[in-house]
Amino acid sequence: MITTYFKTIRDDSFKKIEDFRTGSWIHVSEATSEDLEKISTLANLPIFELKDSLDKYEIPRIERLDEAIILFTRHPQKEEHGLFTMTLTVIMTSTFIITITPSKSDVIDKILLTNLTLGTTQKSKLLFHILLRITANYTNRLKSVRNSVLEYTQTIKKVDNKTIILLTKNEEILSQDLNALVPMRTLLDSISSGRYVNLYEKDYDLLQDLMIAIKQSEDLCRVNIKSIRSLRDSYQIVFTNDVNKTIKMLTAITIIFTVPTIIASIYGMNVDLPLDKAPNAFWIIISIITLSSVVLLYIFARKKWL
Repeated sequence: MITTYFKTIRDDSFKKIEDFRTGSWIHVSEATSEDLEKISTLANLPIFELKDSLDKYEIPRIERLDEAIILFTRHPQKEEHGLFTMTLTVIMTSTFIITITPSKSDVIDKILLTNLTLGTTQKSKLLFHILLRITANYTNRLKSVRNSVLEYTQTIKKVDNKTIILLTKNEEILSQDLNALVPMRTLLDSISSGRYVNLYEKDYDLLQDLMIAIKQSEDLCRVNIKSIRSLRDSYQIVFTNDVNKTIKMLTAITIIFTVPTIIASIYGMNVDLPLDKAPNAFWIIISIITLSSVVLLYIFARKKWL
């Protein structure tokens, strides 16, 4: 779906317009091949260069096509078919700024609802604000995952299958975020060179802040991944220890019940046996069985098998 917005510095919000006015912002949500064909004609760009916008696995990068600049970025999203990041393409031409997403984007929706002191004609500032929003989303999600990891650390003795599943999911989130953040930093390096976008002094300061924020997010991702792997090793030790305790307990119980079973089996044979003529043979045998079981129980308790 193609929607066009226009905003001046004096306007409080982005306004939808029907025509493709010069200086407007064209957003393509849940983009289709037909939408890309329209954008290709409108922006005078080859259609094959735009098809990567529909690739949900596209790596962040920047390209120049004559006077147009195409940025492929990724931003956090809710899980969709095992993906926790989504492609967001930004195209800057001499006439428009165009954004393309293969599905609905929370980043774009929030920007459209925010009262920004910039206009759609300020393409560079709008681009930096989109990148700033993406970086902030990564930071917020990383903090959320970090809090979850700390919570798992405190409940290590009460680990269950649900905890393992959530921990594995968080590790996958961090891995996908890291795979997006590393090329994103390279993309920002390319922008800071001034070869793709005309930059002013304030733009350089903002780019520097963005690069620092992304580098910090990268480091936080790596630290959290190491913490999750360390937790997983700890869980494995706890599981192994619990299994060993269970095996020891079952072994001890088996031995304790085996001795009475052997004695009862022997005295169940139709042969001459000791005490077979004694009037109190039953109570004597029961006493031997009980004494043997108590002794074994004491031994295994001392060895902490029970």
